[in-house]
Amino acid sequence: MALQDNVKEWFTSETSRNKNSSLVAGLLFFTGWWILIDAMSGESGRQITTGHVFIGIFGTLSLFMVNTVKNSHISEDNTSERARLAKIWLLVGFVIGFASIIAAIWVMIDNFINNEKKDSSKGVALLLQNVFILFGSLVYKFGRNEEDWNE
Repeated sequence: MALQDNVKEWFTSETSRNKNSSLVAGLLFFTGWWILIDAMSGESGRQITTGHVFIGIFGTLSLFMVNTVKNSHISEDNTSERARLAKIWLLVGFVIGFASIIAAIWVMIDNFINNEKKDSSKGVALLLQNVFILFGSLVYKFGRNEEDWNE
């Protein structure tokens, strides 16, 4: 079997949905952090402070919170106390993720665009980082199929 056939089989098999969504989510997460690291490198990278980096850390926390909840816990059929707590946990995770994007927009406008002494591309990098992290979280959460897992 040729290499091309193996790659095609790996990406198109019945169980490849989890692999593909994990791969795409990981690439989105990596791209988000890579954009911020690239913006911080160089001489003008000192414009990004530790507080700015914490926005991305909260976005990463959101990714972990959202993806620790099983889809069976958030179904309408499950009305147990643990399911209710899982739904609250999921809601808090999404709130943190969207709050990270809102904070990145705020910092981008306030610290980088309205300030002529700073490079506005650093604020855009901060925003893109959090957008990529949130999209990676959504792809990883809703792109997987939990029926393939052995419980």
